[in-house]
Amino acid sequence: MRPAPTPPPTATDPVREPWRAPMRRALEEAERAARAGDVPVGAVVLSPDGTVLATGHNEREVTADPTAHAEVLALRRAAEAYGEWRLTGCTLVVTLEPCVMCAGALVQSRVDRLVFGALDEKAGAVGSLWDLVRDRRLNHRPEVVQGVLAEECAALLTRFFRDR
Repeated sequence: MRPAPTPPPTATDPVREPWRAPMRRALEEAERAARAGDVPVGAVVLSPDGTVLATGHNEREVTADPTAHAEVLALRRAAEAYGEWRLTGCTLVVTLEPCVMCAGALVQSRVDRLVFGALDEKAGAVGSLWDLVRDRRLNHRPEVVQGVLAEECAALLTRFFRDR
């Protein structure tokens, strides 16, 4: 019996490929957080047609606000731009797996899809420690796409904490 052929090295991942460009935008936001001395996490909210509604990066250090996570700030700004709190049809793209607070915020905002890069094994609430967003007891469960540019997202965090 012959082994299955391996895909060519240039083969793309059809699930993650469409999210690479918005994740690069989220990485730019994460870099902004790092330059300000905050944990480098960046987020982008895309409208239903794929245009950028809002961006955010961690601002906890700058604002002395424990809730100033990239996701929460991006969701707040997106709701303002969208004109309502229900972000139906929107996608949240974030460099790090959301924590419990941020996972709760994205469920409450009714985004249709969450796309994230690196896993957060210490505080992740989308599969690492908890899986809040896919809990069947909740009335809204967004689609989840994980691992988009995961290595780049993780490397940024690793450099930040190594250099501190």
